[in-house]
Amino acid sequence: MKKQLLSALAAASFAALVASPAAAQNLAIVNGKAVPTSRADALTTQIERSGKTVTPEMKGQIKDEVIAREIFMQEAQKRSLDASDDFKTQMELARQSILIRELFTDFQKKTPVTDAEAKAEYDKFASANSGKEYRARHILVEKEADAKAIIAQLKKGGKFEEIAKKSSKDPGSGANGGDLDWANASNYVPEFSEAMTKLEKGKLTETPVKTQFGYHIIRLDDIREAQLPKFDDVKPQIVQQLSQQRLAKFQEDLRAKAKVE
Repeated sequence: MKKQLLSALAAASFAALVASPAAAQNLAIVNGKAVPTSRADALTTQIERSGKTVTPEMKGQIKDEVIAREIFMQEAQKRSLDASDDFKTQMELARQSILIRELFTDFQKKTPVTDAEAKAEYDKFASANSGKEYRARHILVEKEADAKAIIAQLKKGGKFEEIAKKSSKDPGSGANGGDLDWANASNYVPEFSEAMTKLEKGKLTETPVKTQFGYHIIRLDDIREAQLPKFDDVKPQIVQQLSQQRLAKFQEDLRAKAKVE
């Protein structure tokens, strides 16, 4: 009898040992159905991919969310909602979206932007934006006669900033007294750039400058050597931009190669 009892206890202990790993893989049992911890892990990964840090407090919330989803899912299945045509259509669309996202993620992992490529892009930017930067103001009007009248008014002592706020048709700079901030001459249309770069500091154009936008009165406030950001400071943005461009090209190539009838 004693031997039988020991054998039974040993068998029970062995069964518990065998069962424990499986039990450890379950987050909870809901209405008799096991909810695997892998669901919480997947949700955690999804949150981390969005750039958020999963704190210990959030882990409890994630567990509650996974359990709640299981409860609601069981009820939906009881009502056979997963058998409806609408549900099947939505599932197919979701499957497509996930698969496409995985394709793009896989492409970006396998074709990363190298440091050399990022530096080459920075050097190209630096070359195009090196040299002098100009701090200018302008007043934009539709008619040449109005521009000439403003120039005459300025020569008589009129305040450029006040006239710009009142009369300029450029909504962006007009509210700031015509201020265009620091910029490379190449940022402007050729007619504007040519007239601006000929000015001395503190001087304004003697005649209206005509462009596709209308007639400008330009005043040059200051000139300096271009202030370019350091490569390390802008490297993440450059890498992101090049990566997006590469992904767009990948998508275009797939479309071009596809046989659509």
